[in-house]
Amino acid sequence: MKILAVDTALGACSVAVLDDARVLAHRFVTMERGHAEALAPMVQEAMQASGIAFADLDRLAVTTGPGTFTGQRVGLAFMRGLRVALKTPLVGITTLQAMCAAAMAEAQTPYAAAIHDARREEAYLAVTSADAVPVAPEILRMQDVPDRIARAIPQGSAVALAGTGAERIAGRVPSARLTAIRQPDALWVAKLAMTAPEPAQAPHPLYLRAPDAKLPASA
Repeated sequence: MKILAVDTALGACSVAVLDDARVLAHRFVTMERGHAEALAPMVQEAMQASGIAFADLDRLAVTTGPGTFTGQRVGLAFMRGLRVALKTPLVGITTLQAMCAAAMAEAQTPYAAAIHDARREEAYLAVTSADAVPVAPEILRMQDVPDRIARAIPQGSAVALAGTGAERIAGRVPSARLTAIRQPDALWVAKLAMTAPEPAQAPHPLYLRAPDAKLPASA
């Protein structure tokens, strides 16, 4: 299966093209802003490097969130447009799911937790294993994260920690192994989407918190 995956939802912009387990092209750049300007050239460059045409793709994949409101929309809008143009299925993968998969592979643990610092002393959290999701993406107080992770996994089980909030809670989680994973990567988005069920509809953004900007009451 040939798949193109992208991520723009958090603090990086990445693109990956895979043919089953073989990585044909991979681009990853850490950035807080500028995803909209960077994505299209990065996709074009990766597709050229892969040696395959857009028409040869069997599947597309994109992160749905949680993330920044602008970042989530950039990737989703771009890939939803490709979905229509190519008539190719588009799979949505959460940012936290992608980070967990990368962390489990790096640390070789049965469980992983992705903790993204959502500011305001809050965190986006997900906990996964190879075949389950003990904690689906949610938002909670940063101080409550260690206990939430401990209650989600068997006592004594090793858990890999990923995300921008991982260092803050690492010392408070038994059997935790801190990894270098801080942002989602399209490479893992592609790997997860490869085995996901084919969706009937295009994915939608996953918002766990209302936007900071609000329309005036008179609007």
